[in-house]
Amino acid sequence: MRQQITDSGGLFLFEKKVTDFVINNNKVIAVKTACNNTFTADAFILATGHSARDIFELLNDKKILIEARPFALGVRIEHPQQIIDGIQYHCDIRDNDLPPASYGLVQQVNGKGVFSFCMCPGGIIAPAATSPGELVVNGWSPSKRNNPYANSGMVVQVEIRDAIDAIKNEELKIKNVENDPLLMMRFQQMVEQKCYNAGGGNFTAPAQRMADFSNAKISATLPRCSYLPGLHSVNLQQVLPGFIYQSLAKGFIEFGKKMKSPNNSFFSNEAVVVATESRTSSPVRIPRDKDTLTHPQLKNLYPCGEGAGYAGGIVSAAMDGERIALELAIVLA
Repeated sequence: MRQQITDSGGLFLFEKKVTDFVINNNKVIAVKTACNNTFTADAFILATGHSARDIFELLNDKKILIEARPFALGVRIEHPQQIIDGIQYHCDIRDNDLPPASYGLVQQVNGKGVFSFCMCPGGIIAPAATSPGELVVNGWSPSKRNNPYANSGMVVQVEIRDAIDAIKNEELKIKNVENDPLLMMRFQQMVEQKCYNAGGGNFTAPAQRMADFSNAKISATLPRCSYLPGLHSVNLQQVLPGFIYQSLAKGFIEFGKKMKSPNNSFFSNEAVVVATESRTSSPVRIPRDKDTLTHPQLKNLYPCGEGAGYAGGIVSAAMDGERIALELAIVLA
């Protein structure tokens, strides 16, 4: 892809962290970087990804319009792959000609959506924090899907009101929290910091066996897990916001009914719950005009992809980027 872009006249610049936007007459005329470079252009595409908190803070500090955006937050849950294979293929041992089985689950609990996210058959749970003192877990699968575990995000819808109430319950000193455009990011950070502290530091993750989780019981032991920094047994009811814990606890029981097996092996203590899966999508939306695709305040700034709140994964982000590129091809022709 890089070769295609350079062949078309594009240029890649690495280690050029953007630290400021130079604005004049409702246009971005340049961006500045940490290395004291200044880059000018006729138009700028802002496509940072959903965890570029420094850019969200910069936009907010410069009074460039951004909005708090609902997202989803929860945990990663990991089973032995053999359990998922047995449930989905109705067999004791998966045939070698069959791929490791996956699943997709969704349930309404107390009016909130609880759902699986980014399911990784034969996968690995990995640390994914972007700041010190915070703990985030994510999942991935090697191309052969040959790890002995299956993991998936299990997350709950988080609305604006949920975040406001959770922050107030924690008595965090955030000014004008109801109107803070970084509200959902603050909520995200709050949960990640609590998980880091509950794990005891060094990215050890707080965890609980699945049935114990729904029964609010501390697990005496934890099963083997693909998460290499290690696990620490805690009562996650004391770590996660109340509405997240309650929705997941009931949701897991319902998922066990859907994933039918003779011994209810899906909803069991063979599975481990690892906190927290918090980077499902951007907690911020950078608004743009639906026709011109430009920011409403800045005529030549094009918010794009997941970080701007207009995509939810690799494919949709690529499609949004293509849409911006086609628009710019017309505007700059």
